[in-house]
Amino acid sequence: MPIYPNNWAVVIPLANEEAELPEFTALLRLVMDEMGGGTAYFVVDRVSKDRTLECCEELGRLDPRLITKWIPENRNVVDAYINGFRAALKDGHEIIIEMDGGLSHDPRAIPGFLRALNEGNDCAFGSRYMNGGSMVDSPLRRRILSKGGTILARWLLGSRLADMTSGYQAFRRSVLFKVVDYPLRSKAHFYQTELRHLLRNAKLIEVPIHYRAPSPRVSQGAIRNALSVLFYYFLRRLQGRSPAI
Repeated sequence: MPIYPNNWAVVIPLANEEAELPEFTALLRLVMDEMGGGTAYFVVDRVSKDRTLECCEELGRLDPRLITKWIPENRNVVDAYINGFRAALKDGHEIIIEMDGGLSHDPRAIPGFLRALNEGNDCAFGSRYMNGGSMVDSPLRRRILSKGGTILARWLLGSRLADMTSGYQAFRRSVLFKVVDYPLRSKAHFYQTELRHLLRNAKLIEVPIHYRAPSPRVSQGAIRNALSVLFYYFLRRLQGRSPAI
């Protein structure tokens, strides 16, 4: 039977997910109960217009393992991730997992991430495109963006990872200290790819996940930012000056 570390946390940015939160949280708490550990940080900011914040706070009153972080100064989703990491690091967690709420990421995959880091890896990246992974109930446009982004990033950045765009991933504390202090260029979801490129020299592994994207929405601004950051790192790679952390 695998031995899992108890001092782990999950960072979950949430926005306008009042409807999905009860089912998601029930699954997450079940996993935490089964594993005998874990803390969840719900990161909420002004992007959320429904009762997500109030629901998170109500859940936290019922279960102290569920901590709500109201961070109105977040400028974008990357700030939400980084500020959530800072909170988990401040509280001393050794392994920190990043995931989406809203049922896109299944909490039942958490043991696989902990197992991967328990085996000596520094980072574990969720993969929909390796054996055992999948992308289900997702609109065609979202599938094209995700798979096309992975193919393009692999080609331009020279990566061998099967999935370059998934946002379900886990890090050791020592790695995240470097990440939170690094001047990331991404302002939206290309941040996932940027991290994989910057951490390419770390000891990393991919973990199969089943991903469900309920919406095809990816803003034009996010796509423009992704292309800008991608070609920035591509040009640095051509020049032999591609940064790494």
